[in-house]
Amino acid sequence: MKRRPSTALVALAALLSACGGGSGGGTVGSTAGTSTPTPTSSTPTPTTTAGCSLRERQDWAAAQLREWYLFPELLPASLDPTPYTSVDTYIDALTATARAQRKDRYFTYLTSIAAENAYYASGQTAGFGFRLTTNTAQRRVFVAESFEGTSALAAGIDRGTEILAIGTSESSLRTVSDIIAAEGSNGVTNALGPNTAGTARVLRVTDAAGTRNVTIAKTDYELTPVSSRYGAKILDDGGKKVGYVNLRTFISTADPGLRAAFAQFRAAGVTEVVVDLRYNGGGLVSIAQLFGDLLGAGRSTSDVFSYTTFNAAKSANNETRNFMTQPQAIAATKIAFIGTGGTASASELVMNAYIPYLHANAALIGTNTYGKPVGQIAIDRASCDDRLRVIAFATQNAARQGNYFDGLATVMEKTCAAGDDVTYPLGDARESSVKAALDFLAGRSCTSIATASATSALRADEPALLERRELLTPERPNTAQREVPGLF
Repeated sequence: MKRRPSTALVALAALLSACGGGSGGGTVGSTAGTSTPTPTSSTPTPTTTAGCSLRERQDWAAAQLREWYLFPELLPASLDPTPYTSVDTYIDALTATARAQRKDRYFTYLTSIAAENAYYASGQTAGFGFRLTTNTAQRRVFVAESFEGTSALAAGIDRGTEILAIGTSESSLRTVSDIIAAEGSNGVTNALGPNTAGTARVLRVTDAAGTRNVTIAKTDYELTPVSSRYGAKILDDGGKKVGYVNLRTFISTADPGLRAAFAQFRAAGVTEVVVDLRYNGGGLVSIAQLFGDLLGAGRSTSDVFSYTTFNAAKSANNETRNFMTQPQAIAATKIAFIGTGGTASASELVMNAYIPYLHANAALIGTNTYGKPVGQIAIDRASCDDRLRVIAFATQNAARQGNYFDGLATVMEKTCAAGDDVTYPLGDARESSVKAALDFLAGRSCTSIATASATSALRADEPALLERRELLTPERPNTAQREVPGLF
């Protein structure tokens, strides 16, 4: 990157990230050159370490916001931290105006340095290893996908499984319907227990194999960004080869998986691609830039991928990032981007970058995206294990388009409405969004997202239930849950 930091603090942003996503907001960024410590499952709240009292941490957070916040004019002139019982609640109060204007939907927050470094370096986290969607109106919870090397997949729980009941034992099982009726979707989050290895639950599940009770425990694992099962493949659409790539999250270990996928596409002469980012809440901007490069063998190195701008006082950190040559890149002539409300930040950055070049040959398939054209830097206070994620920069494409706080559906020149059909595997040509993506690439007709939203119109074969599902997001997601919406 071309950044020339004006202070040591922006060295922390040498690997900027942009993310967010789902209803819970999102994170961004990673520190360059950090080690990868053992992941922790919650953010420590040190109170005895010198300089780490609640008031000292609150004052420190406020000072960083006043220096770096992208919307300084929306911060209160002064705000007494005394009534606030945590750093998080004080940050929420400081950024309340920006949040009311939908410019910062809980994108500015405090997290743990150790836990975040572990996640961005290798996807380390703790959990059952599945991603959940919920339909609160019908009080149902489904598994959207399970990850390789996790207890969920080992127990035979995968995409399409419905969770009927949750308990700490078979005798304490409560139905999901009763939990949501009494406590809302957050009750499901609470029932699944804390994000610590060893937490065990009994789940009553149903799928094609029948209804059964399964006991599983949360474990430490590394999330694979490009699935070994369906992350990259070549689809045959009436004799035409179409590339399919599904990226779960923008972390460092996505680099080799993306390169391998595009090397496969390049060798097969693929020029039309389905890019599935339906659940991708974002992550490292550096990986978003690589993704853009891999799609852009036809782009000149003088073509702009994105512009990054800070607030007026920090404008010395503004930068222009051009496309770069990658040996595995293909010259994509048509791209179908699959997105949902869980698609945010770095995912949207890649989509937005291609609008000025491909215009209506780049389409959004599925539903509207989250809407996060801004990114965070990471500011660390190592003695307290505090990392403050601050919305500090905005991104724009080569046409200076970047005001999509309400999602990309009104920005993309072509959209096609489709559901997320969990009855088929991801990457399956029969799955609703993949099918709609192939239709777009082949020039077949589709209903726009705006029209479908206004009329509730879906494809004739679309189960109506699917449109009303949302990724299950805790009120206070950890780093992995921000970047991988629905993760548990």
